[in-house]
Amino acid sequence: SSKIRNMEVQSTDGVAVLEDCIGFSLTKTISKVEEKLKKGVLPDCQDDDVIPRVGNEMGTEAQIRFLKAKLRVTQEDLANVVFECRKKDDENQNLATRLKDAEEENTRLQRTISLQQSQTEKYKMLSQEANKKTEGLQQEVTALEKVLQ
Repeated sequence: SSKIRNMEVQSTDGVAVLEDCIGFSLTKTISKVEEKLKKGVLPDCQDDDVIPRVGNEMGTEAQIRFLKAKLRVTQEDLANVVFECRKKDDENQNLATRLKDAEEENTRLQRTISLQQSQTEKYKMLSQEANKKTEGLQQEVTALEKVLQ
């Protein structure tokens, strides 16, 4: 969970990916892509529709502008996903805390129930003893009344 908090955009072969933040430079990444395009070296993955078919008819500058715009959109999408992940992580941490609190409350209530049950048993026994004593005293009173008569 804390790993998501430290996630940033990294550069791997000119592609923005999520990795731990270690000296990423968007300017360096764009410069590398621009250098490759100026040398006429296009990215290896031309089949992935990063540049639409009409892109092949575009000039290098237009392709660079297009790729920069695409990169910005992708980075915004990535930022949104990272934000949502952080939000979900916070929500999960909140729920985990609430669950822990509920479990502690449940444990406390179980102890209280157990204590109350033992007290109830104790009072039942005392009540039964008192009833027996009352019956015994009642019989004694009845016997004494007979003697008096």
